Amino acid sequence: MTRPLPSARSMLLVASTILVGVVLAGCSALGLSKPNDPLGSAYPTFRDEASGITAILGTPDLGVGTFRVAVALNDRTGLIRFPIVALESRRPGSAASEAPSQQVEAKFFAFPDGIRGLYTAPFTFDRAGKWTLTAAVPRPDGTIARVAIPVTVAERATAPVVGASAPRSKSRIASDVSSLDRLTSGSAPDPALYQHRIADSLAAHRPMVVIFASPAFCTTPLCGPQVEDASDLVKLYGDRVDFAHVDLFQNPHEINGDLKRAQRSPLLKEWGLRTDEWTFVIDSTGAIAGRFEAFVPRAELETAIKRALEAPAR
Repeated sequence: MTRPLPSARSMLLVASTILVGVVLAGCSALGLSKPNDPLGSAYPTFRDEASGITAILGTPDLGVGTFRVAVALNDRTGLIRFPIVALESRRPGSAASEAPSQQVEAKFFAFPDGIRGLYTAPFTFDRAGKWTLTAAVPRPDGTIARVAIPVTVAERATAPVVGASAPRSKSRIASDVSSLDRLTSGSAPDPALYQHRIADSLAAHRPMVVIFASPAFCTTPLCGPQVEDASDLVKLYGDRVDFAHVDLFQNPHEINGDLKRAQRSPLLKEWGLRTDEWTFVIDSTGAIAGRFEAFVPRAELETAIKRALEAPAR
């Protein structure tokens, strides 16, 4: 019996799975790995040799204040999927005997592809410096493995933070180009994601979701099908919220699989983005209501959208 050829998306998921395995295999003990990704800036990766657990920090852009922290955890058998994992933070210079600054329960979210997933939780950092996050992970023998995740907290994060004004970017839309392949590397782009210029929606005081991602190059462990998710959410919220996808590359139609040809979108510098997938939710006042580095699961994203819709209008 003849079998149908695999879809482009399924082939990409297989490639992503292989790449994740390569990334994890190359991590040194509690050291930083640098796998290739579209922006050349890896998600910091740390490995605890005693337990074999690898932690990948999906949110390296942290500053003083309250931030969403996202971490993927893997062991020698694959992705760790406990519903909840305890995370704690320690301030710079604190001793192991001191009480942690904060202890939270991080919730697990599976990606739609069923292959990847991450834990997220809010943390408050009251000073800049070298902090340590520690994940407490149950093991099959009943013990708890503790994996240290060093993080650098800046005085100010690089990308816009919650409450800040969103950049009034003159992003390109469908009417600016001859075809959508000049706006996205996606193989089946949704026209609804290329109708709204960021600056125009902000000027009209329209709530907005802006996704920075490159669908054809979503190959890092914490990158997910964000653009596809946005297409589904347009059907639910498109009458009240504008959606816009900005590809990481200015010339997706010219790349043809060779990133040496790629030209980064100038909006990445404008927004201060250094990793390869971001989503922002903006309320009708133009303020950032949700800030998500790496893939944002739908439950988190919808919560931010509803919060933006509830914000007082001008």
